[in-house]
This record gives sequence, structure tokens and C-alpha cells, in this order.
Amino acid sequence: MIRVLSALFAVALLVAFVGAPVVAKDEDGKEETLKGTITCGKCDLKLVEKCATVIKVGEKVYWFDDATSKKYHKEVCTEAKEGTVTGTVKKDGDKLIVTATKVEFKK
Repeated sequence: MIRVLSALFAVALLVAFVGAPVVAKDEDGKEETLKGTITCGKCDLKLVEKCATVIKVGEKVYWFDDATSKKYHKEVCTEAKEGTVTGTVKKDGDKLIVTATKVEFKK
């Protein structure tokens, strides 16, 4: 009985270590379309001490990468706008970072 349990435990560890990188790879770098409020992480949401462009989708906040943040920030710093962001999403620590390929504001 102990041998069977040991074998099952060994197989479970093997699956965990071999399968984990594949799962992580699928989650990072996936292109998504996000619909929500595009705004400033500092001025509107009070989440940071320096202006940063974000899109809030429900309770989740996606931070624009540096290049796209600078490109679109002037439009949303003083006034949040509804819109759609298409881009690659990856996780950086606790933050979700989007590298936007397309940003559209609702008219």
C-alpha cells in the first residue's frame, strides 16, 4: 500500500513540474480584447503616485505598458472614458500588463 501511494505521489509531482510551464506559457502573452473604463491609475483610481494609463474591467485593473501608457494618457488623465483595448496581456507580479495594439474610445 505504501509503495502504491509513493508511486502515485511521484507521478503527481512529475505532472506538476512538467505541466506547470506549459500552463504558465498559455496564460502569458495571450491577445485579448478588454472592454471597460480607460483612465488614470493615479488621478482617478488613486492606486499609484505617478500617472499611468489603465483600463478597469469590472474589478480588475489592467496597466498599459510604458509605451502605450504615454501614447494614450493625455486623453484619459483628467477624464475617464469608456473604450476597448486589444492587446497582449501578461502578468508582472500582482499587476496585469497590457501591450495595446488597438485602443478605441466609445463615442
